[in-house]
Amino acid sequence: MAQRPASLAQSARPDFAELNDLISNKCGGEILFATDDWFAVAENLLQTTDPEFKVGLYTPYGKWMDGWETRRKREAGHDWCVIQLGIPGVIKGFDFDTSFFTGNYTPKVSVQAVCFNDEMSEFPQRSVAMGTKASAEEWKAIGEFKTEAWEEILGIVALKPGYQDTCHNYFPCTSDKRWTHIRVNMYPDGGIARLHVFGQAVPDWSKEPPNKMIDLVAMGNGGICVGYSDVHFGHARNLISPGLSDSMSDGWETARRMDRPDVYEVNTDGYLITAGKEWCVFRLGCPGTIKEIEIDTSHFKGNFPDSCTIEGCVATEMDEIRAKSKSSGKAVGCFEDWGWKTLLPTKKLSAHRRHRFRGKQLENLVDMTHVRLTIRPDGGVSRMRLFGFLNPQQTTANPVSNL
Repeated sequence: MAQRPASLAQSARPDFAELNDLISNKCGGEILFATDDWFAVAENLLQTTDPEFKVGLYTPYGKWMDGWETRRKREAGHDWCVIQLGIPGVIKGFDFDTSFFTGNYTPKVSVQAVCFNDEMSEFPQRSVAMGTKASAEEWKAIGEFKTEAWEEILGIVALKPGYQDTCHNYFPCTSDKRWTHIRVNMYPDGGIARLHVFGQAVPDWSKEPPNKMIDLVAMGNGGICVGYSDVHFGHARNLISPGLSDSMSDGWETARRMDRPDVYEVNTDGYLITAGKEWCVFRLGCPGTIKEIEIDTSHFKGNFPDSCTIEGCVATEMDEIRAKSKSSGKAVGCFEDWGWKTLLPTKKLSAHRRHRFRGKQLENLVDMTHVRLTIRPDGGVSRMRLFGFLNPQQTTANPVSNL
């Protein structure tokens, strides 16, 4: 029988947990060093899949665990690892997920961070294997980076065991600096299933020529999801993730609407006649003019939306805060009074296909800060790409969300 996600209700999740995960392996996050990988390797921290538990499964080193678990320390010191952010940015909060680590979870943690230039981040090659610890050569190489002196962005905090109602350990981060690497300290040892580092990318627009067309909503370019109607099967922020989706779980998918008609009918243009719809709202990484749109329904073969519409507007972060204060039910935010202008009129969608729209298919080609994607009546979309040109007067002001 299915269980409700009772560990943390939607209303109890901190606002920063709606932001992008800057260290997931899908966005390029990487473990560069770990003191110990005896029971389970540190790379598991970066997985996007939910942790799992396999009853009775053992390895030559002990019980199989889905996370990072070090041996019981029998010498001076504590365990730690260094993680390169997949996308450099401002960190707004952490989720230390201890799922299934009940008698072996890490008691306390802290986080330090640094921002390196590209030429300063040549870390030593890491060997990844259970039942191992950092070699003398790895210790010597990592010592050159003086990680113990990196700035502390999360002081020592206590974790809770990995039961359903206590496994998510959320901690805010108050730093507004841009970071490229973090050091995660365990005190003194133990296990953590997943680590999510929520924040917003801060790109260097000075490196981009003014006439280059870019994806204005991409996660790597600073785009963030600020609201949605439903994310039952997959979060709307997945739409702006790097690369192509791997599966349906890597996209945005809503529940089936319970107000759908008993029998669907279509109008003369072939669209379903339905009042039901789902939506999500994004802030662009930088204000700009959208010239080309891609809506990708890859992997959604029996559950793609019938149609979609995209609108745009100009709004401020204060507008976002006011909209979020009106959240109700499953929806995060109420954006109906934002003065939306149609960018992409309603278009029919089909299964497992990358749909491209450009030229005369688009309307209101003016500078925008936010977009709203609406699908009818429900379903799933893998990716949304909004290609356009930056507003050169806005590229120096890249506001970081305080969600």
